[in-house]
Amino acid sequence: MPESTFTLRVDTLLKDAFTEVAKMQDRSGAQLIRDFMRDVVQKAQSQETYDQWFARKVAEGRADIRLGHVVDNETVMAEAEKRRQQLLSRLGKVQ
Repeated sequence: MPESTFTLRVDTLLKDAFTEVAKMQDRSGAQLIRDFMRDVVQKAQSQETYDQWFARKVAEGRADIRLGHVVDNETVMAEAEKRRQQLLSRLGKVQ
């Protein structure tokens, strides 16, 4: 893969402190910056993947609502209580 140069300006104190940290990690400043750049790109790509998944799920949910595929809160709560009682019964803790 071809390489290119990336030039940036930072104040001298930051550059010196960064260089010290790089040395303490037995790395060059350039290696740390490349790692940082890779992390930023990977996080952005992961976020994009998540955002696409989330948007798809929201669209699916909205389509279900339009089709009338919904369950009211009372039904959900009653089913949850029924399952809770079944689990407690299996554990011998009927209330």
